[in-house]
Amino acid sequence: MSRIIVLGAGIGGLSAAIALAGEGHEVTVIDRDPPPPELSADAAFDEWQRRGVGQLRHSHAFLARLYQLIRENHPALLADLLEAGCRELKFADTVPMPLVPSYVPAKGDEHLTILSSRRTTLELIMRRYAARQPDVTFRTDEVVEGLIAEKNAEGQAVIHGVTLRSGEKVTGDLVVDAMGRLNPGADWLKELGVHIREEDAPAGIVYFTRHYRIKNGMSEPERTAAPGAADLGFLKFGVFPGDNGCFSITLAVPEVERTLSKAILDTEVFDKVCRSIPGLTPWLEEERTEPRSKVFLMGNLFSRWRHMTEAGKPHALNYFPLGDCHIRTNPLYGRGCSFAAIQAHILRDVLRAEKDPATRAIAYHAATREEIRPYYDNMVKQDLGAIKRARNELTPGYKPGFKARLVKRFTEDGINIAIRSDIQLYRAFMQGFHMLAHPTAWLLENKKNLAKVLWVWARGRRWNRKYYPPRTGPERTTLFNMLGLPKDADLITDQA
Repeated sequence: MSRIIVLGAGIGGLSAAIALAGEGHEVTVIDRDPPPPELSADAAFDEWQRRGVGQLRHSHAFLARLYQLIRENHPALLADLLEAGCRELKFADTVPMPLVPSYVPAKGDEHLTILSSRRTTLELIMRRYAARQPDVTFRTDEVVEGLIAEKNAEGQAVIHGVTLRSGEKVTGDLVVDAMGRLNPGADWLKELGVHIREEDAPAGIVYFTRHYRIKNGMSEPERTAAPGAADLGFLKFGVFPGDNGCFSITLAVPEVERTLSKAILDTEVFDKVCRSIPGLTPWLEEERTEPRSKVFLMGNLFSRWRHMTEAGKPHALNYFPLGDCHIRTNPLYGRGCSFAAIQAHILRDVLRAEKDPATRAIAYHAATREEIRPYYDNMVKQDLGAIKRARNELTPGYKPGFKARLVKRFTEDGINIAIRSDIQLYRAFMQGFHMLAHPTAWLLENKKNLAKVLWVWARGRRWNRKYYPPRTGPERTTLFNMLGLPKDADLITDQA
């Protein structure tokens, strides 16, 4: 039996505890916050305080890869989540409106299901489920202040446990580090003389979320052609159906749009922006909806990959970081929870197969890279492109070059329209989005799909007009005028 110490009881730490439960290990989860309240999901949303989870009240959804992982490995947990009010959003619920009349379910569509809920509900139910497992113990209100470790002859850190703020030393055979974005694990290793190479990339956005509830006797609005999520260039938006009649709306603003970001923190401004967007307007009808929260802000967003091996050699033994402390992501893509859960189950499989500490570390990080790196790279590439476009939009006199115009047209009039006009292309695209296939293989490695997209693009806008969505939202100048903001705010005049 291995004694496993899990640091942190967020989604990552809970995923690790749940994955390792029943595997013959003794699992101890150490968390800095108090235990969850014995309350309903609604009361937990109002009252549960999690100092270590800055994104606790932002929009959350479990993508299909994570939903499938839970369904296949932990069916009792899925039953608990659904009983608590978490929502299954089926593939049919996301099919583009032009394809709805002709849509016929196909084998595999059942795997493209999203689990949607408030983060507090997801974490509360996962926590209760993990606590019921006979080999999982929680220690709450405990702050971890360092690793018990030594350096071996090969310069690797060998971890034997952790030291608590109280001075107590908790020893174990393995430490699973899931302490999140502000995790000090890399600094602790650095104190031992073990330096972890970090690869950072900006996310380029500021995140704003507000929660609402559907009033008694009312229902959610019916789907229309106006999308509930889209990118306006200077503003991204999305509505997230939640549990127990609740939902949230998230607005993501480029960092360079400082004036708009400052204004959106006000609840009245936030709602005014949402009501200017056709796909969000029905959700905020006064007779239908009431607000449940203030506007929550999340900034300082960037992506980070910590390289725990170099030249095939692990930096640390008996130490397995997962989730945001290992691979930090832009929350816009909703992949952080999935990454953490995938890593937790990779660790489970590695511990089943390997006994040697070095072999375990190599296998864990190799599998993590194979499973996650393609999505990380794709995300970073998209973020860098969005940052560049946001700056260009604020640069007076900017004129895109031929290549930029061509790429924009191919994306807007080719890819986007093709997946709205061909159900097979849409299925293939969603496989990549949900991490069930390589994120770009559906197009770049499939000649048939690429030919379809090129054919749609070649047909031209007039022939394809029925597949274009209606106006997704106001122009920047229109919105700024409506909000009383100066339209020349944050213009970039110094390119030095």
